[in-house]
Amino acid sequence: MTGGAMNSDLAAQLLPVGDSALLVGFGRLVDEAVNDRVRALCDAVLAAAPAWLEDVVPAYASLLVCLRPGSVSLARAREEIAALLAALPAQTAAERRVWAIPVCYKGEFAPDMADMERLCGLAAAEIVRLHSGRDYKIYMLGFLPGFAYLGGLDERLHAPRLETPRVKIPAGSVGIGGAQTGVYPLDSPGGWRLIGQTPVSLYDPERAEPIFYQAGDYVRFLPITAGEFAALTADVAAGRWQPQLVKAGDTL
Repeated sequence: MTGGAMNSDLAAQLLPVGDSALLVGFGRLVDEAVNDRVRALCDAVLAAAPAWLEDVVPAYASLLVCLRPGSVSLARAREEIAALLAALPAQTAAERRVWAIPVCYKGEFAPDMADMERLCGLAAAEIVRLHSGRDYKIYMLGFLPGFAYLGGLDERLHAPRLETPRVKIPAGSVGIGGAQTGVYPLDSPGGWRLIGQTPVSLYDPERAEPIFYQAGDYVRFLPITAGEFAALTADVAAGRWQPQLVKAGDTL
């Protein structure tokens, strides 16, 4: 099924998933324009708020629309979703939300930095400059509560995962695995190469919004010193730290 106002390269398919869900797929390409279409449709479904809607789950290039069991036929829900697709504008210009994530890239917080220097042929300072020098789009959330799949890692920083994954990675660790980068929101096993750590809580079940960012937002990593890391850790523990939004060109 193709949305009438969409470009042909962003045509969508609506496929049943069991008897109470529909998957709207835009192909298999990991691409910002494709993901923008996923986000636009997700927002349109939520805004329409049909009585049969149970949940929506956006991913890189697809949107899973979950139906309340027994509330509507798949055919009827498919028609309504197709109508929302057809009504989407050819391009969606949404305001960009960029969340600042402070990261210490030094010493004990970056146990794999030396390996990254060897693998990438770059000095640590250049790795930090490249890694913190752009805004990363959150394509989707998954794996762990608050784990953001980020797009846009500089090709010069692509590096293979560890041959033997770690049994436990500290919460807040910033890693690189293949062509992706991300932050472990909780203590977890993992095989990504660790180049830094943030002291802020990406997932806090006691917070009004346990996960303060969402798919479609952006993340900017801001280098901090070990002293600033300690100060921010104290602020987080005392409840003084609040998530911060920044704009293009802004610094903290």
